[in-house]
Amino acid sequence: MKSIEATPRIPFKRWMTSSYPVWFYLPAGVIFFVFFLFPTIASLFFSLTRWTLFDAVFIGLDNYSQFFKEPFLFQGLRNSLIYGVVTSGMKVVLGMMLGVFLTSQIVARDYLRSVVFFPVLVSTVGVGITFTALMHPTQGFINETLELLGVKGPAWLTDPRFALLSVALVDVWKGVGLATVIYIAGINAIPIEYYEASEIDGASSFQQFWNITLPLARPATFTVIILSLIGGLRSFDLIWSMTRGGPGFTTDVIASVIYKQYQAGFYGLSTAGNVVLIVLVAAIIVPLSAFLNKREVEL
Repeated sequence: MKSIEATPRIPFKRWMTSSYPVWFYLPAGVIFFVFFLFPTIASLFFSLTRWTLFDAVFIGLDNYSQFFKEPFLFQGLRNSLIYGVVTSGMKVVLGMMLGVFLTSQIVARDYLRSVVFFPVLVSTVGVGITFTALMHPTQGFINETLELLGVKGPAWLTDPRFALLSVALVDVWKGVGLATVIYIAGINAIPIEYYEASEIDGASSFQQFWNITLPLARPATFTVIILSLIGGLRSFDLIWSMTRGGPGFTTDVIASVIYKQYQAGFYGLSTAGNVVLIVLVAAIIVPLSAFLNKREVEL
């Protein structure tokens, strides 16, 4: 389908006298203003000040100027992009594979779905602490298991070559359950008639996946990409609980750079960093979402 007809505009008087008047939107509007719009406006204001809990001095764009002079800012930006791309990519691939597996006719399917989704419910900090112990270079369960197999395990969280990827793998383990649920819903929404017709034509399981499941599950894929990329770009709690940005600054992301400024008492500077992070995520996600939605409409 190449285009979608524009939805006809409802006259204002008819809209006001419809069965869903504007008052039904008021509670959601209040919640949106109190928990999103007002904090956003307040953040923009305080990012232009040098503030404490008791006073604020307007200093213009000095916080932004100083923030962009942070020595490890661009390394944090690079790490954020790598982390976001790696985690979102792996969640798409693994989520799709698990979604196909858990929608097939297998024994204990509902139980396995619960097992896959369980890590999503666990505290992120708890997951970080647990995997920090499991990934200990000499006493961790993972390396001890590899040693029994005759393989010398790496220093997962203390070697700069592996630290960021190790945290990303833990993030994927924790978040792939949500991606799987989205894929299960998307795959179950595909009409069964398509698969029945393909079986009559003699299509193999792989051909059914490639020509039916994969293209018709694209809305689920787009959703997983957007949600995973947003989560990856703004990730902080798992990284901080596992490495605190180390070793050195090799796992520092923008959010951890901002937090370190807050710890040092530079509240205005950290607020400016939060605004920059919001703008960065929006600058990546909005065009990507528009592109993916356009692709979906064209299909």
